[in-house]
Amino acid sequence: MPQSPHNRIAELHNFAAHAHAAAAVAHGKGDHLSAHELTKQAHEHSMNAYKLSEELATKAATVSKS
Repeated sequence: MPQSPHNRIAELHNFAAHAHAAAAVAHGKGDHLSAHELTKQAHEHSMNAYKLSEELATKAATVSKS
């Protein structure tokens, strides 16, 4: 069974949170290059969650107008 859009959005937010936590640990260890890469990954996950949320909201608005 395919994953619901809401579950996928939550999963992407969790990925972003994990990447942010890992970036903080790397930064604390002085590994700024890894921290930067993890921060970029977190941003990508957050943006993907945002885009999916926007798509879902647009679809919901379209359905409610019908």
